[in-house]
Amino acid sequence: MGVRKAEQQNRAAVAALPGGQQQKKHKPEQRRKVQPLKHGQQVQRVRNTPPAQPVEKKKKAKRFYDFNLLAAVLFITAFGLLMIYSSSQYTAALRYKGDSTYYFRRQLAIAGAGLVVAITASKFDYHLLEKKWIKYPVFWGSIALLIGVIIMGVASHGQARWIRIAGVQFQPTEMAKVGLIIMLASMIAQRGYYINKWKFAWPCIAVAFLPFILVGQANLSSGLIIAGITAVMLFVSCRMWWFFVAGASCAAAALLFTKPLIEKWVLANNITTSTSYQLRRVLAWAMPERFSTDAYQTLQGIYAIGSGGITGQGLGESIQKFGKLPEAQNDMIFSIICEELGLIGALLVIFLFIIIIWRLALIAINAPDLFGSMLCVGVLAHISLQVILNIAVVTNVIPNTGVTLPFVSYGGSAVIFTLGEIGIALSVSNQIRLE
Repeated sequence: MGVRKAEQQNRAAVAALPGGQQQKKHKPEQRRKVQPLKHGQQVQRVRNTPPAQPVEKKKKAKRFYDFNLLAAVLFITAFGLLMIYSSSQYTAALRYKGDSTYYFRRQLAIAGAGLVVAITASKFDYHLLEKKWIKYPVFWGSIALLIGVIIMGVASHGQARWIRIAGVQFQPTEMAKVGLIIMLASMIAQRGYYINKWKFAWPCIAVAFLPFILVGQANLSSGLIIAGITAVMLFVSCRMWWFFVAGASCAAAALLFTKPLIEKWVLANNITTSTSYQLRRVLAWAMPERFSTDAYQTLQGIYAIGSGGITGQGLGESIQKFGKLPEAQNDMIFSIICEELGLIGALLVIFLFIIIIWRLALIAINAPDLFGSMLCVGVLAHISLQVILNIAVVTNVIPNTGVTLPFVSYGGSAVIFTLGEIGIALSVSNQIRLE
């Protein structure tokens, strides 16, 4: 009886629901029977069901490597080896007991080592240079070596520019250029847009001032190159263009008006010589005929350029290289190029350097970040300034300062460090992704 009463109460509660509707019992859905396919019959797609799309594999972005820059550097390095052999065989035969290939063989080994350094550096990620454990030791290590040159440097041609460590002699100035480029690129990249404010820009100038002072007191040309690298990198990175325009205008005015003023001063005071090495260089530049002893190298270089004419005397047919032109294979090798290959050969060499500078500019424009771009700008500034200064010295546009022609002149540390900079630029190009 109690069970029946409970059932009646449940029925009454259900009947009392809103609308008087009772809950319906849900029947389980019946599954459709799958009919077996007949011969030749195809499966029909369900309506409103899009077809399955094939999954596309993501293509890896191709990375760029500037083989044009590498080819231009290889070509001009090979050309430099040829000209070193042509310009140095007489001097080498006299100095090294008939071994006319001494300078050529030595330069061939140095260039090979430099190319190994360049290709190896191009395969590393250039962002490693921004790490504190790399950029600080390179920069401050070069500063320590420059101080070491002042204390125990090896003198040559009246100035101590080399240092000898563990039997190896090299110029710390070349290491200082590389260290400065890395340090300035890192500082500019860290500041970003704030580099346009003077309070963020002046530390970059302060960093460059120390190597400029240490280098410039013995090697004016390298000091000018360090100042030029700093100016170009800051000019590209910030908008304070008025500052650089004013500096360039002052430099141009000094170049135009200094020479006449020196001539008047010399004639008025009847000056014949000076005890200052740097002043003698300036006097020989302003009045090479009056100071012919100090201007001997410059005068012989001009004679070589003049005798070359348009087509030149022919490869290997230089006359000035037979003991008349000092350092024919080094600072004054452009004079031998003009004498043997003429104006056409000189223009071809300049054209090769333009190609190298153009490729460096393209890498700087397309670099993946500001740090890589500034590295390429620094390398571009270094090479272009050194080419301009070398040609200007050979043609007596500026005083003789002893700057070499990149990739062409004979030298050890200069060639290796310059090729190392090319390796850094190639490393930046290798990080550019082609879409």
